[in-house]
Amino acid sequence: MTATFTVGRNDLRRTQWLEMPAAPLEAGAVRMRIDRFALTSNNITYGAFGDAMNYWSFFPTGDASTGCIPVWGFATVSESRCPGVETGERFYGYYPMADEVVLHPVHIEAGRFTDGAMHRRELHAVYNEYLRCSQDPLYREGDEALLALLRPLFTTSFLIDDFLADNSFFGARRVLVSSASSKTAYGLGFCLAARRGQAGAVASVGLTSSGNVDFTKGLGCYDEVLPYGDVTLLLADDPAVYVDMSGNAGLRATIHGHWRDKLAYSCSVGGTHWEDLGSGKGLAGPRPTLFFAPAQAKKRAADWGSARLQERIAVSWADFLARVCEPGQPWLRVVAGHGRQAVEATYAALLDGTIAANEGRILSV
Repeated sequence: MTATFTVGRNDLRRTQWLEMPAAPLEAGAVRMRIDRFALTSNNITYGAFGDAMNYWSFFPTGDASTGCIPVWGFATVSESRCPGVETGERFYGYYPMADEVVLHPVHIEAGRFTDGAMHRRELHAVYNEYLRCSQDPLYREGDEALLALLRPLFTTSFLIDDFLADNSFFGARRVLVSSASSKTAYGLGFCLAARRGQAGAVASVGLTSSGNVDFTKGLGCYDEVLPYGDVTLLLADDPAVYVDMSGNAGLRATIHGHWRDKLAYSCSVGGTHWEDLGSGKGLAGPRPTLFFAPAQAKKRAADWGSARLQERIAVSWADFLARVCEPGQPWLRVVAGHGRQAVEATYAALLDGTIAANEGRILSV
């Protein structure tokens, strides 16, 4: 039997385990044992935007009312009927919250393969690639938890920073970042901080809940940190960009109403405040625009070449990881859990926003 954690597509609090007999493996397919995966507020965003961004389409449940939220992690090939992908090999990639998954490798190379399952062929390629750990230049066995927790999020952070810089920050002098204690947000804060002293650099303001102000200030990557309720204390004389990691409709309306035409760009990224989502209609200033990281990655691969893009991300990642793991003042503490109860409890805590900002949860079924 296989077990997969599913949620209600229209009610993220409705959860259940889908159990199915393990089917015989088809020719060209591989069965992967999912060893460990990260579960963060980013995955709640996947659920919140499941329909809009096709996240439900990667691992269909067979029931239109339920979905499987994808996660990033590591899996080992337990059975293979695909030449070029051998039993015992380990891969990093996009998986369901489950004990195993069957994939259909195509475009097999030394360092990766693509899942060629029919239902994934129209989905974005970046989510369909699986990296062979033995050939992955970023892989270190001791860093698996950090890679699962931070690698996909930091790639998004890097690409948001690059997108804003590529557009000269839309003429803004300041970047406002909500849900500033979240991992994608402070990855962006780190990238923005790396530009300090350079021509065209902008100031960053981290916006967070009152309970996370001290943690967020302690990161040292934002030029200023404020609780949400104080955002209107900022002067709205200079142009600003809003990077919305929270999805909170009330906060978005407040920011748009305060800056109005001085809001140069409104970038919608996440939905950590998933119960407070709302449309961007009727707001003062620019209409919020959804950021899709693979689109910026595709643009930069065309501009620079794929190898150069990956090299730039790798250099920035190494600097970021060194700061995250700085002795005596690490940004992140890994908390591991195993079994269905651990998955359920972590997921519920993420929905409720009760996981400490300095914790990263690594799980297995």
